[in-house]
Amino acid sequence: MSCYRSKLTIVVSVIFLGVLALAPQPASAAIWTNTELHIQYGSLDVPSFAGGGEKDTLIFTFQSASGWKYGDNFFFFDVITSDSGGFNDTDTYGEWYSYFSFRKMSGKEEMKGALKDVRFIAGFNWDPDADVTKYLPGIGLSWNAKGFAFLNTDITLYIDDSVGIAGGGGAPSEDDSWMIDVNWARPIGKKGSIEGHMEYIGERTNEFGGKVEAWILAQPQFRYYVKENLAIGVELQYWMNKLGDPDTDENTAQALLVWKF
Repeated sequence: MSCYRSKLTIVVSVIFLGVLALAPQPASAAIWTNTELHIQYGSLDVPSFAGGGEKDTLIFTFQSASGWKYGDNFFFFDVITSDSGGFNDTDTYGEWYSYFSFRKMSGKEEMKGALKDVRFIAGFNWDPDADVTKYLPGIGLSWNAKGFAFLNTDITLYIDDSVGIAGGGGAPSEDDSWMIDVNWARPIGKKGSIEGHMEYIGERTNEFGGKVEAWILAQPQFRYYVKENLAIGVELQYWMNKLGDPDTDENTAQALLVWKF
């Protein structure tokens, strides 16, 4: 089983890197771009395996979405700092997703009815501090939803390619799993919006045989634009079994500042 998993990881990794190499660069081929800087502040839970309790936490997020001829790209990168040492003490984390539109690649008209488009996904999650690497190949469904700027359902594998403790890394490696993510943006009036995502990642086991619980993470943002490119608001974070810890269920609000540029 471990041999099969290793081969699958190598195959998916090669496909993923090949897709990124063939994809046009956003700087030279972008049809549209939307780039934002987020600043969030709130009290976040520390999983029990990292000591438990709560920490006042400041998060800087740089994120960008762009569209090109055959699809679109989205990535974000977090810098996370907390009020004491240990967990989230100046940590970093990032995710990248390239989406390839079936409608655009096939030259078809926009689909009628509820389903707007089908998209093929190449995703990558990276936590350099914990030496965690995940690949997320899958398929996405884009919906025609009245009043929404976009509404998508993404279904992917969640393939671990981390170094692990045995390889000298920071966090235990894990078995592979799967993810379903719903992401959306809905304007409210002329100056407001509700946007964000909600994900479910299935349970798996780590390299020591320990169970990593399935989790649900929801991060809706409520924004009010004081200027065309500047918004204030709040981000709610609900995280059941935070980082796979059955003893940590997070439910908190964070102050939010968004600058578009």
